[in-house]
Amino acid sequence: MNVKKFLTGSVSALLAASMLAGCSAKTSSAAASKKGDDKVTATITVWGPQEDQTGDDSWLAKETAAFAKEHPDWDLTFKFGVCSEGDAKKKVGDDPEAAADVYMYANDQIPDLLKANALAQLGGSTVDDVKKNNSPVTVNTVTYDDGVYGVPFTANTWFMYYDKRVFSDDDVKNLDTMLTKGKVGFPLSNSWYIASFYAGNGCTLFGADGIDAKAGIDFSGDKAVAVTNYLVDLVNNPNFVDANGLTPSTLADGTINALFSGTWDYQNVVDAIGEENVGVCKAPTYTLNGKEVQIKAFAGSKAIGVNPNSKNPEVAVALAAYLGSTQAQQDHYDMRKIVPTDNNITVDDAVSKAQTDTIDNASILQPLQADMANYWTPAESMGKELVAKTVTHDNAAEKTEEMNKSMNTSSVQ
Repeated sequence: MNVKKFLTGSVSALLAASMLAGCSAKTSSAAASKKGDDKVTATITVWGPQEDQTGDDSWLAKETAAFAKEHPDWDLTFKFGVCSEGDAKKKVGDDPEAAADVYMYANDQIPDLLKANALAQLGGSTVDDVKKNNSPVTVNTVTYDDGVYGVPFTANTWFMYYDKRVFSDDDVKNLDTMLTKGKVGFPLSNSWYIASFYAGNGCTLFGADGIDAKAGIDFSGDKAVAVTNYLVDLVNNPNFVDANGLTPSTLADGTINALFSGTWDYQNVVDAIGEENVGVCKAPTYTLNGKEVQIKAFAGSKAIGVNPNSKNPEVAVALAAYLGSTQAQQDHYDMRKIVPTDNNITVDDAVSKAQTDTIDNASILQPLQADMANYWTPAESMGKELVAKTVTHDNAAEKTEEMNKSMNTSSVQ
């Protein structure tokens, strides 16, 4: 296994950088190359989902054994604990000093983990590799207040499943074309999805990259009103179905012939219409005033994080970088079909390709800013009103401005 030199410097350099940062939650990464490591004897605790540690041939067992082999001067003992990425905020945040040295987490938990002094800021060549090996959107999923707080290893987003007996490969490039051929189910009254239409036409959440806290949410003006007017027509199309709450089983009876979801629903779609009939791709474009506009999904990630309370920060940062490395992500995909974020890896199945294509070409960052909390309810309300047909062409501009105003009225203390 060819392992890159993720970290540079010594433990003392790391600790000095930590003190300069002003708090232990902002620990710059530093470490040693695999040859010439300082002598270290350490027990490192790693937390991750059960599926990554079941059996001696599990992914975590494989990667930690390989990591130890690459560092012969480090006498390492590994302990493992079960903590899903979604549970990290509570399990790590409740008692950071007793928590794992290295753990996996969902990126939307970064602000809460930082408040709990449970997540270290990375730096140096670790961050260089994160930026080199991932798309800008993926890098931004682990970026907060200009710091990078983890090594991403898989994405969290949605794309489109469709019945190949109803839609051709050309049909699914454009939503309006699809609506002439079959039933399209889109969860318009779900706030995780509705933003995709507005984002495609230039509306932004905290700047173009989603990381400018001062920029606020811009769902205002002609660009937003045009989208609202398009959505008024969309819900009046007899082949459109608001799919919020619908399961993939509705593909089987023809209630819908296409739906928008993520990797978690693949088997359910297969069960509904048969693997041979399942098509999957990034969301289509839609035609707005004669222009092709790309629907852009929210994108997040799962990442490897380091506990700033670790007694062995050099080893912990090196291990986090290793678990998020190209080879480790390839192993993760080979062993569990965890779709990698690393752009050096070529995936060979349709679902993985759709997710990767979405992240790279049809997504925007789901922002981490505190004021993002103000987005969800106004967006949901707009979706519900559209579906109820209380938003019309006559009041589209007024309703759009009300939504934008609500999204920028801070309720965060």
